[in-house]
Amino acid sequence: MRHRSQEPQWDPARQISVDHHSPVPLYFQVASQIEEAIASGALPVGARLDNEIELAGNLGLSRPTIRQAIGSLVDKGLVVRKRGAGTQVVFNRVKRSLELSSLYDDLSGIDQHPTTRVLTNELCHPPEEAARALGLSEEDEVLHLERVRYARGEPIARLRNYLPASLITPTDEDLTDRGLYQLLRAAGIHLHAAQQTIGARTAADDEAELLDEPAGAALLTMQRITHDHTGAIVEFGTHVYRASRYSFDLTLRGDT
Repeated sequence: MRHRSQEPQWDPARQISVDHHSPVPLYFQVASQIEEAIASGALPVGARLDNEIELAGNLGLSRPTIRQAIGSLVDKGLVVRKRGAGTQVVFNRVKRSLELSSLYDDLSGIDQHPTTRVLTNELCHPPEEAARALGLSEEDEVLHLERVRYARGEPIARLRNYLPASLITPTDEDLTDRGLYQLLRAAGIHLHAAQQTIGARTAADDEAELLDEPAGAALLTMQRITHDHTGAIVEFGTHVYRASRYSFDLTLRGDT
């Protein structure tokens, strides 16, 4: 009896199609289809690709073309070349839609097995930016949280949050086991709306070390001010994400 479960879910040699008449470079056509398969999970972490000679022969392309395609995926951190083991998928870039959800919930929803390292969990006086965002004075007390979030064991983001001190009193274990929004909802807080700003900058030395990136690597930034159903501000977040491992998805609609 044939066991279909042992067959590869997605075989580049059979499922990549190239258009020699297209203005899109051949290497890019190959790389983009492999990247789509990684993003969809059809090529999961740990999956191996045929070697360059076999892949080139099966697709009817030159070996330099395949080498360039694989090289572009290596540069994005999606695959690695391993001596004696060929090319292997090492990471599926996390794509996050812009919704009022936490990173922990989003990673759990796409089977990325989120884990957390708690750096700071303390009551303190807020810095000026946080006080202004929360509508408090710098003499008020806030809950200051800093964490590193991991997906499948790889660091994805450094999360920094400030909340009014009276909302929740999480332990480090709470913050390790659950997402911040889960804790807020468990405390009866109904998250209603948020203002969010997305940007980019390079990593400082300490951020690069935390996120396993070289100093000066590109980071995505996100600031969020979240309101509950009464309009009260319940959170100010300022986070940085590895641009090599993470992206935001937006849906834009035209006139109807």
